[in-house]
Amino acid sequence: MTSVDYWTLGYAVVAVAAFVWRVPHERIPSLLAIHALLVVLVLMMPRARRAGPVGRFLGDWYPLLIVTALYTEVGLVNLADGRAHDRIVLGWEQALFGFQPAREWIRSNPSTWLSWILYLGYLAYYPIIATAPLALWATGQREAMRQAMTTIMATFYVCYTIFLVFPVVGPRLVFAAADNVATQTMIAQFTARFIDHVAAWGAAFPSSHVAVSVAATAAALREWRALGALLVVPTALLALGSVYGQFHYAVDVLAGLAVGLAVAAGVWLTSRRPWEAASEARGSTLDEPATPNQSSESAERAIPEGTGDSEARLR
Repeated sequence: MTSVDYWTLGYAVVAVAAFVWRVPHERIPSLLAIHALLVVLVLMMPRARRAGPVGRFLGDWYPLLIVTALYTEVGLVNLADGRAHDRIVLGWEQALFGFQPAREWIRSNPSTWLSWILYLGYLAYYPIIATAPLALWATGQREAMRQAMTTIMATFYVCYTIFLVFPVVGPRLVFAAADNVATQTMIAQFTARFIDHVAAWGAAFPSSHVAVSVAATAAALREWRALGALLVVPTALLALGSVYGQFHYAVDVLAGLAVGLAVAAGVWLTSRRPWEAASEARGSTLDEPATPNQSSESAERAIPEGTGDSEARLR
């Protein structure tokens, strides 16, 4: 199994624990059945990856194919429970900034052109999270694509876990909607209607939009620097648009930034490639050639577990 398989199994277990804690007992059996199916799906993926191009595609991409369903599930669970911790987050916001940025920014700086830029930036979330793995997959960098996918999905799972434990509905439902030139643009009205249909209840802190976009950008920067650089500006605009459009508290954005960077760093540290680990281990003796036997043994020890004999390779 790959790293993303283990992350998915881990989330399935953690989510079930949250369901038992928070969901009315009569709803637990259906949720348990859904997560039992998720576990079965994950356990089938190693065989699927060996079954040919279609199976390999499903094995590589299934996490992104199921993430929307898991996000919707989080919202339904939170809504059934009905508790939210916005009062606590509002206190953090006031203590940190001295005012409420998500309420005041769009009211104090209504701008048509800023509205277009930042709302489009917010909607860039979807191409951002798809670009890194898709570009790596399309150029044949399959192992790099898997690392990017692991980084993205691990960030999703961390955010979803926090949503289940500490639900926050966000400023869209706490503050009255602003009514000015910034909210009357076509892009602002489209985004508001779209979010009304897809947003999960209680999924504001941390901002998963920011967290996953930051993680995807960091993964791209590691695997393909030019690709990562291409994502930096859209990710920054997304973070700003999250607050300007009153989709997230500023604290949500800061927490999302921290989660995205922390997960990206954690995945990198636990999955360094063989030559990276060998380079650090050699240190000052880098100029001394290793014997063939030593090189072979080091390479064998450095191949990450779960990549499969036919897929782990040194480049």
